[in-house]
Amino acid sequence: MLSRPQATSGPNDPEREHRHATVAEAVRPELARPPMYTVLLLNDDYTPMDFVVEVLVRFFAMGEEKATQVMLHVHTRGRGVCGVYTREVAESKMAQVNDFARLNQHPLLCTMEKA
Repeated sequence: MLSRPQATSGPNDPEREHRHATVAEAVRPELARPPMYTVLLLNDDYTPMDFVVEVLVRFFAMGEEKATQVMLHVHTRGRGVCGVYTREVAESKMAQVNDFARLNQHPLLCTMEKA
């Protein structure tokens, strides 16, 4: 009986490449949370309270009751928190409120600060 010579793996053997290949592990980069900013309303002596409530309902998705509470806080303490957002969202909300107040000829001022 003739025996067949066993194949040896040579430098061009595709199986050899397969045996020595390494699989790169997927590395997920650690993503940092974006910095957050607090959007604030500042009290003034001229803007009607119902307008402030309308702003809080329209631009900050508050219900009437919550908006009234925040408006009273702004009225008695001088300023109040409307919400906490990423920088881009906070800037957008601040600009929308300030533009809406000017459009309606009210001096209401909205600002933001790092949370």
